[in-house]
Amino acid sequence: MIRLSGRTRSALIIGGQGIRARKLRTLLSMLSLFLGVLAVVTVQAGAEIARRALLADVELSQGRDGTVQLYLPGHPKTLPVVLDTLRDRPDAVAVLETSAIIGEPGVSPVNPGGMPFDALGGGPPPPYFCDSRGACFSTSDQSRNTPPPGQAIEVRLVGLTGDIRQFRPFETDSGRWLDFSGPPGLAPRLVLNREAAKGFARYRVPAEMRVADARLGHPTPQLTGVVRDADYGAVAYVRADELLSWLPEAGTAGQSGGPGVRLFLAPSAAGVEQTLRARLAAQGVPVDQMFRNTINSKEHYNDQLTLLRLIFLGMAALVLLIGVAGILNVGLATVGERVEEFALRRAVGTPRLLLAGIVLAETLIIGLLTAAAAIGVGIAGLAFASRLFGDVQPFLHDVTFPWQAGVAGVVAGLIAGVLGGLIPATRAARIPIATVMRA
Repeated sequence: MIRLSGRTRSALIIGGQGIRARKLRTLLSMLSLFLGVLAVVTVQAGAEIARRALLADVELSQGRDGTVQLYLPGHPKTLPVVLDTLRDRPDAVAVLETSAIIGEPGVSPVNPGGMPFDALGGGPPPPYFCDSRGACFSTSDQSRNTPPPGQAIEVRLVGLTGDIRQFRPFETDSGRWLDFSGPPGLAPRLVLNREAAKGFARYRVPAEMRVADARLGHPTPQLTGVVRDADYGAVAYVRADELLSWLPEAGTAGQSGGPGVRLFLAPSAAGVEQTLRARLAAQGVPVDQMFRNTINSKEHYNDQLTLLRLIFLGMAALVLLIGVAGILNVGLATVGERVEEFALRRAVGTPRLLLAGIVLAETLIIGLLTAAAAIGVGIAGLAFASRLFGDVQPFLHDVTFPWQAGVAGVVAGLIAGVLGGLIPATRAARIPIATVMRA
C-alpha cells in the first residue's frame, strides 16, 4: 500500500476541495484540455492498430517473423528430394504452384491468369497480372488459336505438403481447412481464398478442373472451405499429394515464372536447409541458385511506422498545448481570486511548498480526470467503429483498444497538469503574508 506524506496528502485533499468548490471552472479547464488528450490517445491508438493491421497482412501474405523461406531452383530432381526430406517434418512445408481452370472445357477463363474479378471491367484483360507476392503472370495467349470465352475460372493452384497456417495464419471464413492426417483423395479437395470464392459465387461453372500438364484427365474438385490469405488473385489450396496424383512432378518446375518449389521453415528447422543443400547438390541441382529469405517485417516496417507516429504525435502535441494554455489561464485567474486565502494560510504557518502543491494538485487532478474521459471516449469510439465497419474493414473486426494508447493518455494528462499548473503554483507560493492585512 502506497503511503503519502502529510504535506502531499494535505495538498491533494485541499486541491480536491478546491475543485469541488469551483465546478464550472473545473469543467472549463477539462473542456480546454479534452481535445488535446483525445488527440494523443487517438494518434497512439491509430498507430498501434495500423501496426497490427500491417503486420497481420504481412503475416498472411509472407509469413510470421522468424519464418525462413527457401526458393529452390527448377530441376527434375528438386521435388523428389524435397518430398523425401520433409517427410514427417511438421516444422517445414513445401509449396508447389501451378495453374488450373475450373469450368467448361475448351473455353477461355473469365479471369485469365487468375486475375481479380473486379479488375475485369468488361474490356480486354491487361497483358500481365501481379499478385500480392510480386509474382507476375501473363494473361494473354500468344497463340492465334485462343479458345472462345466461356464459363470457366482460372486459379493459381497451390499444393502444400503440410499445414502452412503455422507460418501464414489464414483466417477461415467458412468450411474447413485441408486435412493432412488421412490418405490423399482421388478427387482434389480445394480451399479457396476470398477472391476465388467471389468468382464461384458470381459465375456458374461446371465442376471440372483442368490442371496444367495434367497426365490423367480432368479431376472433379471438392470445394471444402474459404480462407482469407491477403492475395489479390484467385487462389486454391490443395494437398500436394493430391495434386501430384494428377500432375507430373517435373511439371511444377518453373511454373508461374518463378521457382518450382518454395519452402517455409520454422527457426527450429535449421538442419533441414543444410540437408537439402547436400542432397540437392548430390543430385546435380545448382544449389547456388537457391535463395534464402528470413521474414523480419517488424524491423522492416518499424522505421516507417515510427516516423508516421512522430508526425501525428507532433500535431497532437500542438492541440494539447492549446489545452495547457486553457488550464494555465484558468489557474492564474483562480490564484488571483484566492490571494487572501493563500496569504492567510501563509500567516498561520503554511509552507510555501504546500501552497504550490495545493494549486499543482488541482491541475494534476484535472489532467487525470480529463485523461480518463478521453480514454473512455476512445474505447467507446473504437468499439462503435468496430461494430459499424468491422464487416467492411477486416482490421477493425474484433479490434481491442491498445493499452499503449491508455498509457499515452495518462501521461499526456499528467504533463498537461504540470505545465498548466506550474506557473499558477509558483505565483501562489510567492504571495506575501502582508497581503492578508489588505484583505
